Amino acid sequence: MLAVVVVPVARRSADRESLRAIARRFGRGTLLALGALVVTGTALAFHLHLWGNPTFRVKLALVLTLCALLVWHTCRPDLHALEAIVFVLSLAIVWIGLYLANSYY
Repeated sequence: MLAVVVVPVARRSADRESLRAIARRFGRGTLLALGALVVTGTALAFHLHLWGNPTFRVKLALVLTLCALLVWHTCRPDLHALEAIVFVLSLAIVWIGLYLANSYY
């Protein structure tokens, strides 16, 4: 949403600092949403007894790595390679989540 809708409009009508403020606020919202996913995912893992599942452990490691990368990216937004890494890692997490949700483990 940010990359497709907000950034193109903001580039035409706002200064650079406004665009950075929008991105920072969006980043904070992303971290809050990720926190909610961690809490609900933890509850679900307890309910489904997934803690011993190796696939779940890989997903958990990827989520923790993603959290660290998002914090790093929030502190250093000039490192654009982080954006690509976060995107690919997010896709991998979704794929593993679908794999687990469909009981392929």
